[in-house]
Amino acid sequence: MAAHDHLRIGAHVPQADPIAEAAARDADLVQFFLGDPQGYQGPEVEYAGGADALRADAESAGVDLYVHAPYIVNVATTNNRIRIPSRKLLQRHVDAAAAIGAKGLIVHGGHVDKADDPAKGFDNWRKAVEATDLKLPLLIENTAGGDNAMTRYLDRIAGVWDAISSANGFDMVGFCLDTCHAHAGGNDLSTIVEDVVKITGRIDLVHCNDSRDEFDSGADRHTSFGKGRIAPEALVAIVRDAGAPVVCETPGGAAEHRADFAFLRERL
Repeated sequence: MAAHDHLRIGAHVPQADPIAEAAARDADLVQFFLGDPQGYQGPEVEYAGGADALRADAESAGVDLYVHAPYIVNVATTNNRIRIPSRKLLQRHVDAAAAIGAKGLIVHGGHVDKADDPAKGFDNWRKAVEATDLKLPLLIENTAGGDNAMTRYLDRIAGVWDAISSANGFDMVGFCLDTCHAHAGGNDLSTIVEDVVKITGRIDLVHCNDSRDEFDSGADRHTSFGKGRIAPEALVAIVRDAGAPVVCETPGGAAEHRADFAFLRERL
């Protein structure tokens, strides 16, 4: 990245007024949920003027919007009672995120059951991409835990990408790299950007988070930069090498997030 002063950075914020949240942090971008991250009801746009107003106000403020899909979305599973509602919920969030002019919809890779062949999960991902009308980039995120996860380990990410690369709509699929998840998931942070790009060809967004837990712990617990187990140099190198916009999903409000932004900017 040539100009470090142009690092596009922001935070995960409450969704009622993302524009005000961005202004409070002097952020270029914000990420938020549309509705309950743990529920199948939704999405809903809480912004005062609705979707059209949010889209227009974000544009005039020069703030990029990213939407995080609910955590419960698992399009990989062989369990129809989860997979089918997950696909429907994913489509509804694609539609809602597109309506507010979001730059991307982030979704976790999901998992299969212990007894399942991971290849079934890869193929379910292919079917999900085929079945979804992707009106904006769908950014698949690596996850921290679970031996049956689709995107914890590099070989599994490769399996997903191999399967979806033949899907109609694949051109609208990208990758979101989470530093805490990569560390807790047992991936070498010194090569993670190169390793991921080798598989996916791209990193569209970085979730830059320190980790409260040890390497390969499988625990997804974020913390502020310099307070966790990831060396500052490792976080900075990932941000620099990925060359993608950055979302800090770190604890706290505007003041804490400003400190996190400064932490990265000073070291870049």
